[in-house]
Amino acid sequence: MDFKVKRLAADAGTFLSRAVQFTEEKLGQAEKTELDQHLENLLSRAECTKHWTEKILKQTEVLLQPNPRNALTKCGETEKQIGGAERELIQSSAINFLTPFRNFLEGDFKTIQKERKLLQVKRLDLDAAKTKLKKAKMPEARAAAHHLRCLNDLVEAQTTYYAQCYQYMVDLQKQLGRHVTFYKLHQTESLRFQRTVNSNGSRKARVLYDYDAAGSNELSLLADEVITVSSSPGMDSDWLMGERGNQRGKVPITYLELLN
Repeated sequence: MDFKVKRLAADAGTFLSRAVQFTEEKLGQAEKTELDQHLENLLSRAECTKHWTEKILKQTEVLLQPNPRNALTKCGETEKQIGGAERELIQSSAINFLTPFRNFLEGDFKTIQKERKLLQVKRLDLDAAKTKLKKAKMPEARAAAHHLRCLNDLVEAQTTYYAQCYQYMVDLQKQLGRHVTFYKLHQTESLRFQRTVNSNGSRKARVLYDYDAAGSNELSLLADEVITVSSSPGMDSDWLMGERGNQRGKVPITYLELLN
């Protein structure tokens, strides 16, 4: 019993709180929590549905009360007409709306799929060919670059070779020039040397350098030794006849220095 009293008192307190809150909201003295806009729309539609449902209910009751049989007949005929209209709608939709869709799915779209697969195959072949061509061009480009580098190295090597050849020829030209000058001086000296020997007969001469005889008619020489030299008729101007004790043979003038 006490529990029920307490529950009743709690319900009364809750109801009183709600009444006070509602009154203050209407008077603008309390803050009102706004509902979600979607919920507000649903509540509005519910009220509208309730209004038209009550109106249809009242009108139907008025229609059925005077002559329920006639009303039911009219309702049946109307439903029959509606059913016929529905059948016509279904047939018309099937012919004019669904049939083109089926034709597209069963005919045109299958053709599109077939052509699409064929296009995909051709596209894969084309991309594979492009990839092969790209891979083939890369070694060619590298080979061309390598050939160019090799050609450049060859040109540089030839340039260095011809530059060295030019320098060697210049050095040779200088050496030949010195040899020509030396040969002219040597000829002059040889003639003077022979004239001196011819005019005086035998002369003493000091050997300037070692000389190894190239034949049995030549005399080997040792540097700083003194030998006797003389000239023979018909002998080459670059040579004299040398004597060392019992040894006798030709010796080159350039290896000798006449002694006074």
